[in-house]
Amino acid sequence: MRLKTSLLKEPKHILYFLNLIKHKELVSCVGWTTADELYSCSDDHQIMKWNLLTSETTRVVKLPDDIYPIDLHWLPRSIGGKKQSHAESFVLTSSDGKFHLISKLGRVEKSVEAHCGAVLAGRWNYEGTALVTVGEDGLVKIWSKSGMLRSTLAQQGTPVYSVAWGPDSEKVLYTSGKQLIIKPLQPNAKVLQWKAHDGLILKTDWNSVNDLILSAGEDCKYKVWDSYGRLLYSSQPHEYPITSVAWAVDGELFAVGSFHTLRLCDKTGWSYALEKPNTGSIFNIAWSIDGTQLAGACGNGHVIFAHVVDQRWEWKNFEVTLIKRRTMKVQNVINDVVDLLEFRDRVIKASLNYGHLVVSTSLQCYVFSTKNWNTPLIFDLKEGTVSLILQAERHFLLVDGRGLYLYSYEGRLISSPKFPGMRTDILNAQTVSLSNDTLAVKDKADEKVIYIFEALSGKPLGDGKPLTHKTEIVEIALDQKGLTSERKIAFIDKNRDLYITSVKRFGKEQKIVKIGTMVQTLAWNDTSNILCGIQDSRFTAWYYPNTVYVDKDLLPKTLYEKDASEFSKNPQIVHFVGNQVTIRRADGSLIHLNISPYPAILHEYVSSSKWEDAVRLCRFVKDQTMWACLAAMAVANKDMATAEIAYASVGEIDKVQYINSIKDLPSKESRMAHILLFSGNTQEAETLLLQAGLIYQAIQVNINLYNWDRALELAVKHKTHVDTVLAYRQKFLAVFGKKETNKRFLQYAEGLEVDWNKIKAKIEMEIAKERERAAASPAVRA
Repeated sequence: MRLKTSLLKEPKHILYFLNLIKHKELVSCVGWTTADELYSCSDDHQIMKWNLLTSETTRVVKLPDDIYPIDLHWLPRSIGGKKQSHAESFVLTSSDGKFHLISKLGRVEKSVEAHCGAVLAGRWNYEGTALVTVGEDGLVKIWSKSGMLRSTLAQQGTPVYSVAWGPDSEKVLYTSGKQLIIKPLQPNAKVLQWKAHDGLILKTDWNSVNDLILSAGEDCKYKVWDSYGRLLYSSQPHEYPITSVAWAVDGELFAVGSFHTLRLCDKTGWSYALEKPNTGSIFNIAWSIDGTQLAGACGNGHVIFAHVVDQRWEWKNFEVTLIKRRTMKVQNVINDVVDLLEFRDRVIKASLNYGHLVVSTSLQCYVFSTKNWNTPLIFDLKEGTVSLILQAERHFLLVDGRGLYLYSYEGRLISSPKFPGMRTDILNAQTVSLSNDTLAVKDKADEKVIYIFEALSGKPLGDGKPLTHKTEIVEIALDQKGLTSERKIAFIDKNRDLYITSVKRFGKEQKIVKIGTMVQTLAWNDTSNILCGIQDSRFTAWYYPNTVYVDKDLLPKTLYEKDASEFSKNPQIVHFVGNQVTIRRADGSLIHLNISPYPAILHEYVSSSKWEDAVRLCRFVKDQTMWACLAAMAVANKDMATAEIAYASVGEIDKVQYINSIKDLPSKESRMAHILLFSGNTQEAETLLLQAGLIYQAIQVNINLYNWDRALELAVKHKTHVDTVLAYRQKFLAVFGKKETNKRFLQYAEGLEVDWNKIKAKIEMEIAKERERAAASPAVRA
């Protein structure tokens, strides 16, 4: 990826003296109204409008000679929930201590005395309902949309050079000398402050999608921070102070400006490209709304434009490169066949996966099949700025400023899920996940909540309640294969713990189980339900994560682990296709890691119920991990014969004996209940026995598990085997030399004498009854 820059031969911002001598005035600020229209302000007191479609530059207005512009910010396009096609007004801060509200036509609607000394920065919040200004006087002030002072948020002893709103518009980030400060709008809330640079901080920016912070200073470095003030990346010192930094809207890229320097960087900090244009210092950078281009305000009177090109997408043997704004090159690396794809409008987003390339331009969406690049399916978009494309095997998701849209690869709109307080502008690949039948979206208002939808209908899944975790969730991912009823979601929370749970939730609280700690990144395989992640200093593959619901003790034996020190700090998993995992290191380099192909083959055999083939495969591979996976898969699918072989192969003799005891049980219901008990599902096992009318067996299950209160409750409720429960309880207490203290047991034990011969006779009668029922059952006879 790189930047394709363009500069005019002569700057447009020029100041004439005595109509003869012309002087290049520095451009102080720039701002986009649409993806093709830019406004710039300069010390020549002019506001210029740049139209990129026609390459025309016109003067909007000449400001009074005492107004020297410093910063410009357009009012956000979404106001009161309504989305406008382009911005209508902007705030301009100036050196005379005022800020000016100016319409698109250049009319100054209002000028407000704001600070003593220059107003160094002004920023609207994301809703467009409040404005924050900072100045040379060290004050941070909050204003209403109409320019009325709401509050003075902070008072610093030094000039505040830059300011940014937090993603929820509830906090403000500002600079103070070498410090960065995050201050909530609520009074008495905790203020976060830390030393960020060794020199004066000149610029800062906070992205609403990834929640990361950029800072740039006179120490010639730029840095990336999380919202808790933890350093994620620090650049090497540059030749000159860093004068500008800015996030792209989607939070995937950012740009850095310095003297004769423009740099394009990934969100993790490493640099994609470095340009050395003849610009002087770049004082301000603004990204276009669609994130495909940026503009810079230059110290020599120029405005520099730069387009992001050479983006790459890879899938199996195909590589797609954006070589121009409207042209893509597709290369099949097996036979070196190259196809050129031409588009009517510029490409904004693209995704290559599952045999399809999905491309969104400013007006249309193109769907290509990797089998035929010549005839794409094309449909018009409701809104041009697509911010995210996610693909599954059967369909894909488009996210734009208005909503979520699921389309089939034939271009048919399948559904458009919605939830209360939905903000699509802050969604990214870590907070949205798609599978063939399910869509999961993390809520931004309450980060402990995940909304889960049916893909085909767009309605909430199960009982309609969202999935709620005890701490904030950072990243989510749905598995891609298997039945809808077995769909699992994995997520990482704020503490970097990895959890897994089922997405099907009907009333009962589904177990959320922790399967990893200190997990940095995760990904599901595209063809089988294998999960991989980097936890602590190890790469880990969970060959069968569902083991945690079947036999938790077996989970460590189903893992593949590898030392991850070669991946350096903060690596990210990019793809997990087939048996190859692609990992991006902190320096931007890609590392390919191959895992064993056999677990995927095992998954395939089990999904087709080819148990004999699965056993043969494990015997061929001679790997304990494979046997452990097969044991868990067999129990999950109630195939106890295969489970017995697999458990014997991993040396779990006690479990082999238990499986043999299950086989000897007389009725199908008892066997099913004991398989559920084997997996730790006590409640489900009891319910199954009670529904089948096997009351004694349900009581005995609770006795065996020492659930004495529940055993007595069932016996009393069904008026049977009360003496059995009391007898076993007395025997249990006698072993430990204890006396009965439970009032309920004392109550029922009054006047009751325990006769073990009678109890044994009753138990034998119950077992005989069960055998008779089993013999009479047509299902068992069959």
